[in-house]
Amino acid sequence: MDLALLRTFVTVHRAGSFTRAAALLGLSQPAVTSQIRTLERQLGRPLFVRQARGVRPTAVGDELAHKIAPHVDALLEITEAGFDEQWANRTLHLAGPPEFTALRALPALTPLVAQGLAVRVTHGTAEDLFEGLALGHHDLAITTSRPRGRLLAATPLCDEEHVLVAAPRWAARLGGAAVVRDKGVQLLEHLPVVEVHETLPFVTRYWSAVFDAKPLAAGTVIAPDLRAVLACVAAGAGIGVLPRYLCGDALDTGEVVALADPPVPPLRTYFLVVRAGTLAHPHLARAHEWLLRAAVSW
Repeated sequence: MDLALLRTFVTVHRAGSFTRAAALLGLSQPAVTSQIRTLERQLGRPLFVRQARGVRPTAVGDELAHKIAPHVDALLEITEAGFDEQWANRTLHLAGPPEFTALRALPALTPLVAQGLAVRVTHGTAEDLFEGLALGHHDLAITTSRPRGRLLAATPLCDEEHVLVAAPRWAARLGGAAVVRDKGVQLLEHLPVVEVHETLPFVTRYWSAVFDAKPLAAGTVIAPDLRAVLACVAAGAGIGVLPRYLCGDALDTGEVVALADPPVPPLRTYFLVVRAGTLAHPHLARAHEWLLRAAVSW
């Protein structure tokens, strides 16, 4: 049986859409439809049922995908990647939050860059990154949410701890972490807030986890980069919630001070996301493995 037909079938099964599969394969949508119809004629059974959005595999389609997908991936590894040991002479298209990619991911990948791997970085929201992965614009994405469906596969990468911080003068005015812990939001609700978005995503998550409340204050300074938030907080513009990996040095030097010390600090999980089957490419598999290995110490 034609490997191209099987590859198209597996891609459609994972993508849940002829249109999305066509974009991934570099084919037209009619060509994908024709290949699936050809395969269905050869097997004598329908493999997909059309829906309002995309397609749903039949029981036969699910069974066939379960049986052949690992073998199709293995064959594609041989035919596309071959036995080329120069895996590093390839380009990795990495997508993720700007701060995390700058301070964590890119330094971790530097040894591979030294061996010849080229890297291109893109930023965006989680939905943007998922769509870019599905369309083949990115190879790996680092996100703080899991993708849905079978087209994309996510592996937990690391957890980040969130810290409520302020400049030393604000901390002195409030009376320290013990006072903040006792008085909670009553003490903090009228203070200026520095955040990355008008919806106050970091502050809202922290308030919910630590104080079981919602923040009342609006953002005083909104800057769509956590590094800018840190700089504004350190300059005294207001309080902010930051990942410990980003503000750790500033905490150590006293540039900013932690305003609370909860017994269970709020955490957020990062995921390393790929399109199913793409780790058959050696340079992607190596970068994926390298990031997971580095994340053990993050």
